Amino acid sequence: MRYAICNETFGEWPLAKACDFAAACGYTGIEIAPFTLAPLVTDLSAAARGDIRRTIARSGLDCVGLHWLLAKTEGFHVAHPDAAVRRRTVDYLGEIARLCHDLGGRVLVFGSPKQRSLVPGLTLEQATDHLHEVFSKLVPVLEATDTVVALEPLSPVETDVLTTAAETCRLIERIASPHVRLHLDVKAMASEPTPIADIIHASARHLEHFHANDVNLQGPGFGAVDFGPIFRALADVRYAGWVSVEVFDYAPGPERLARESIAYMQRVEAELG
Repeated sequence: MRYAICNETFGEWPLAKACDFAAACGYTGIEIAPFTLAPLVTDLSAAARGDIRRTIARSGLDCVGLHWLLAKTEGFHVAHPDAAVRRRTVDYLGEIARLCHDLGGRVLVFGSPKQRSLVPGLTLEQATDHLHEVFSKLVPVLEATDTVVALEPLSPVETDVLTTAAETCRLIERIASPHVRLHLDVKAMASEPTPIADIIHASARHLEHFHANDVNLQGPGFGAVDFGPIFRALADVRYAGWVSVEVFDYAPGPERLARESIAYMQRVEAELG
């Protein structure tokens, strides 16, 4: 497994300190939330992007890519009935893809539940059509930057659009681009009636990226989810991408979350042989 961790786990720590600590724990990748760098990605100059890339590299880490793409922004929505809003969102996602390329990353994890949920008066079918339009229009920029947007199914508690892996795979197949693929998250998959291992097997051919966490919103090993069957399924499908730790409850503190999450995953991997 290639293990990474999301940088917002470290709160207000400077990026250099977070990267150094992650590397010391055994991670080899860092995944960046754009809002931790600037209010808007367009605020980041070429010089600032170069500094960030060098900071990551100095720690011996790879930049995996970006996630929480539209968090803490206003005016963007991939399923909005207003074509102008969708057009503006495509343009901004294109800027995010350029930032990802500038930082040396590849994956753009698209979760952003608030910026895809149903707008009053819009049907799920209409929303899905809008998603198809937005991500299809994004493909030329993804091709030019050699990046991949990984669509993330989320639980019905978080959104009402793309709430299962199967639904998300159908949209990916409809778009039919190697630059639009699937992201799976343990917490989100746990909301489905299908066992997580079965979801992984069923959607393996679209799988680009993976987030490790627990239903208690903390890291792997901090809750009740057994990662044994999960890692066995990833091995079965020959998954070769990153496994990134993403948490939402930071109460244990960044040091414990970072250290104990990777120690648990390494132990599970070793037990599976």
